[in-house]
Amino acid sequence: MKTLTEIVVPQLAESLVNATIDKWLKQPGDWVDIYEPICEILTDKVNAELPSTVSGKLVKILVGNGETVPVGTPVCIIETEATGDAAEPAVQPASTEPAATTAGLAAIATDDDAPMRNRFSPAVQQLAAEHGVRLSDVSGTGLGGRITRKDVLAYVASSKHSAGASASPAASISIDPKAQVRSSGMHLSETPRIPKIEIESSTPGRGETFIDVTPMRNAIARNMRQSVSEIPHAWTMIEVDVTNLVVLRNKLKDEFMKREGINLTYLAFLLKAVVNAIKDYPIMNSTWAVDKIIVKRDINISLAVGTEDSVLTPVIKNADHKNVAGLAKEIDELARKTREGKLTLSDMQGGTFTVNNTGSFGSILSYPIINYPQAAILTFESIVKRPVVINDMIAVRSMANLCLSLDHRILDGVICGRFLQRVKDNLESFTLDSKLY
Repeated sequence: MKTLTEIVVPQLAESLVNATIDKWLKQPGDWVDIYEPICEILTDKVNAELPSTVSGKLVKILVGNGETVPVGTPVCIIETEATGDAAEPAVQPASTEPAATTAGLAAIATDDDAPMRNRFSPAVQQLAAEHGVRLSDVSGTGLGGRITRKDVLAYVASSKHSAGASASPAASISIDPKAQVRSSGMHLSETPRIPKIEIESSTPGRGETFIDVTPMRNAIARNMRQSVSEIPHAWTMIEVDVTNLVVLRNKLKDEFMKREGINLTYLAFLLKAVVNAIKDYPIMNSTWAVDKIIVKRDINISLAVGTEDSVLTPVIKNADHKNVAGLAKEIDELARKTREGKLTLSDMQGGTFTVNNTGSFGSILSYPIINYPQAAILTFESIVKRPVVINDMIAVRSMANLCLSLDHRILDGVICGRFLQRVKDNLESFTLDSKLY
């Protein structure tokens, strides 16, 4: 006996009231395994894949691409077997895929990790398409056997892949996920992609186009407008001598890369300096509540991470409980998830103070907008060698600017000046004997 099951927009977070269907990954008539993504949805916070809660055949799509619907709204109907195990490969309809691919999926279905193994993120699918890789041939090392970008890159580089087998050593090095490292401290696993812009229409004879505002860009615009209209911004700046920090990082970065497999950036040291300063000045970790000021006990650092078309602020929870090495791992993990579009709503919630590494693209001075409803945001500018006067003598030192925007309802110049001075002292106190762990 067959039954019809509705798949609805889930309540991903308490504050989420609606979501937009961005793209359907399955079409009517396609077979869907349990937990397999059926569409991509957009929310005010993040983009996410909507997995199926049952196995069966997709018979009807109820919400089209680009439509926004409230939480709990049915988006499609899936036909399931009422008395059998719908996840068994035997009941799967005939596929139009090549026999080799079908056989690969059948083999996966017998694996205990099949639900996660058959889920592919958009970043993985795009990378596989670029290199002509069949994902059914790739072994997954992610959660539940899920295939990651690293798995695809490893497969391309291995002798299993014909293109990889015939590639020159230089070509193999070029796809190493750790091959490209920027000296500024910001590292990427691949060359930044050109932003993809879909043009709705254009006016003949005029040099202008019309571009649809995405839900993510609309959310950014709304939050920025709310911040500047409700929060009376003020800002201040301080100069820091990070010469000793530069020497320390250069000493430890190679060993850290061998041990942890990630790049040791200046940002990890900055976050450690910031959280220690917040401990001394907890009022920096607060929000405005009209008749009172709420001081947060947990120090959760929102980290501004830029993508091709937006800036997201994933959160490092309980940052004051982590050492420099732990912060470096969190930074790398959140930056990777942001670039691959894998951030969850949990990754974006709970921030109490924001830090932005604007120096990664060469900025030496900036006026950041506060991440509403927090009380302050700090930017770490580019490290530049400058002549400075030390004991009446001129010396060449590595210098950087720290810029702080503050909510003047909560914070005043005196407390913020002292806070910035404490961050400066913490950064300048790093020596060759400082430990990462």
